[in-house]
Amino acid sequence: MIRRVLIADDDPLARDFLAEVMLSKSIEPVIAQDAAEAFRLMTEHEIDLVLTDLRMPGDSGLVLLRRIRASGRDVPVVVLTAYGSVDTAVTALKEGADDFLTKPLSIEQIENVLRTIDARGASPETTGADDPLRCREASHAIVAKSPQVRALLDTAIRVARSKATVLITGESGTGKELFARIIHDESPRHDGPFVRVNCAALAETLLESELFGHEKGAFTGAMTRREGRFELADRGTIFLDEIGETSPALQAKLLRVLEEREFERVGGSKTLSVDVRTVAATNRDLAAEIKAGRFREDLFYRLQVVQLRLPPLRERRDDVVPLAEHFLERFARENGSRVRAFSKDAIERLRGYAWPGNVRELENTIERAVVLDPGTELKPEHLFLAATEPDDARLDLSRHVGRTLDAIEKALILKTLECTGNSRKDAARLLGVTTRTLTNKISRYRKEGIVVGSSQRSRVTGSLGGAP
Repeated sequence: MIRRVLIADDDPLARDFLAEVMLSKSIEPVIAQDAAEAFRLMTEHEIDLVLTDLRMPGDSGLVLLRRIRASGRDVPVVVLTAYGSVDTAVTALKEGADDFLTKPLSIEQIENVLRTIDARGASPETTGADDPLRCREASHAIVAKSPQVRALLDTAIRVARSKATVLITGESGTGKELFARIIHDESPRHDGPFVRVNCAALAETLLESELFGHEKGAFTGAMTRREGRFELADRGTIFLDEIGETSPALQAKLLRVLEEREFERVGGSKTLSVDVRTVAATNRDLAAEIKAGRFREDLFYRLQVVQLRLPPLRERRDDVVPLAEHFLERFARENGSRVRAFSKDAIERLRGYAWPGNVRELENTIERAVVLDPGTELKPEHLFLAATEPDDARLDLSRHVGRTLDAIEKALILKTLECTGNSRKDAARLLGVTTRTLTNKISRYRKEGIVVGSSQRSRVTGSLGGAP
């Protein structure tokens, strides 16, 4: 329980406001005008929480934070910063700050921080520290026992309270949209709209209209004026999924919206302003895309004020069984199924599988098993998982020496399509590319005379398992 809070700020109005809020909560405020005085007061009082401004005469709040952490004091530190200094606040989080607030401060902000710090200080028996971590929104539950995902969720919730742009990276099926929704739900914008745009699903011209809207007559078929997704997301959050698939021309327009919060509809001349928080996601290596000239470096740095890298399921194996049990309970309830548990062998099968499709593949696997009504217990044969092999045994690369990368890619794509019953969506997920990218490659192969999506044998020489 928080009994005494140290407030370090050179602004007397801010100090007085914070002190009044603390007193209204029966919390004793201890006041300091700079970092040096704040650190001295910490040696004279038992402090439960430190609220420090980042910019103060003499040493900064960041220096105070470092001194506190170097001294070994295990006291929560929350930094206060004006909007525009979010980058520095994120640095503070990396240095060990527990949270940050943007000025001007509100009573609600402070109350939320006090509740969060109080909850963290509770005993493991009351917080369920050994149980899977779940987000406050039941419909967007994160089930995780692995330390890396718990840390990512904690960071996402803290960053949600800022206005910072967030870039979420990770393989397909790792839960990028789920984290984007959590950032929205935990932010001050949670009552506003959450608007999702799949940047890989539309051609460039259509995507521009989808994002920014268009005026009547802007192009053939534009019979009426249409508002774009940025307008619809005003005072809320826009989630730009597969941002790595956008063209350089469109990237320039996105950069302007992020920097100036302004744009024009397609075919229009009126400049529109919006108040939108942007969260973007990609399964591509944007650093490599920048080197290849396919992605703007300035947009990349504008997007990744805060970056969250979601690990693939094979790197968080502690989560496989809790996730499977979560999906089992959910799908059994939704389908009125009798199944209630996994057999011991089924659990071992779940743990041993590589899950190339990540959490999405696990979810689909459990749903399929439940729908097929196995009885009261799921067994290995109900999971329909391919035989598991060590990662280095799945592809004998030595057999492909002498072949071009293009030939190997073709063989891999065709083999994956065969294994997925020619489902482009499933094949794209397993290959870690978008459906549009896969469709473009299939179209090119067909022009070359390669049969795709048929029982007829392909003209690609050799297979991934055989010699060239």
